[in-house]
Amino acid sequence: MRILYRLAAGAAVAACVLAAAVSAHAAAIISNGTIQLGVDDFGQLNPTSVLGDPSPVTGTSVVGLRYLPTGNESTSHGCLCEGWGVGIGETGVFGSANNNFGGAANLTPVSFVSDGVTATSVVELTTGELRITHHFAPAAETSDLYRVTVTIENISGVDITDLRYTRTFDWDVEPTTFSEFVTHAGVATTPSVLSAINNGFVDSNPFAFRSDLGATGDFVDFGPSDHGSNFDFGFGALAAGESFSFDIFYGASLTEAAALAALGAVAAELFSLGQCDIDADGTGAFTAGGFQCNTFIFGFAGVGGEVIVPPPGEIPVPAALPMFLTALLGGAGLMRRRRRQAAAATARG
Repeated sequence: MRILYRLAAGAAVAACVLAAAVSAHAAAIISNGTIQLGVDDFGQLNPTSVLGDPSPVTGTSVVGLRYLPTGNESTSHGCLCEGWGVGIGETGVFGSANNNFGGAANLTPVSFVSDGVTATSVVELTTGELRITHHFAPAAETSDLYRVTVTIENISGVDITDLRYTRTFDWDVEPTTFSEFVTHAGVATTPSVLSAINNGFVDSNPFAFRSDLGATGDFVDFGPSDHGSNFDFGFGALAAGESFSFDIFYGASLTEAAALAALGAVAAELFSLGQCDIDADGTGAFTAGGFQCNTFIFGFAGVGGEVIVPPPGEIPVPAALPMFLTALLGGAGLMRRRRRQAAAATARG
């Protein structure tokens, strides 16, 4: 909630209100007991103002995305390269938040609240056209995911024809930090994706220059390398006074099969997986330095794509998942055919 006050109230009252506004903004570490997130004031991960317990693997106290059953952290090492941006294509106006690029740019804080399990960040473009809310809460469907409901409201009084949104994630997956396998799926079946690259170090400004690190679009187990994921979206028109909402998912599972099942439970349309460089098959059975690998998840729903992972029970789990992952990267037609023929394929063995 914005704090408004009259200039006539005097300097003392203004000072008190300003102090209240500043104190309301504080980063938080939230957890559902399985997934732990460090959420900064403007809705990006990797806050440095609030530190968590040292990682048992590397000792980092900065929390981005952690899987508590293994203790592995996945994004806070090296640069703090997780963030987001929003923009208006017809004017080039943008706002972004990414701690690797100095925190927030062209954004004004409205509120930030957290109860240790959920967190909600509300900001506005400094120029006043958009209000952006990121609400973080445990996914009801699975303990392996947090759902971030993003709501973008047009408060400008003028229709927008070209709404943009970007989310950037640098995978730094323990226990083999700076060396991971990355998978993208759903790009080909999500028309709103303008760019999908494995460069997690780019500026989260939706209009900034983009270059990949060897992989674009959909790909499987690219690496091992020090890389990540950047997704640029074009959501089209947003009339004055209207809002648009979609979901981002952050999480992790012990195995790739379990990660895909979690994505199926929330009807994901697009996702990135990050895995340590000795666990490309995603079994979670490998260890490095005595620490166990697991699969990390970064996904989306409600972004105009097709549901690419059937809900649990529609295909055999986990035996058919490797074949399914290959199929979903083949395109929408093959995906629809795969789902219709799931039962027949199982019967044929």
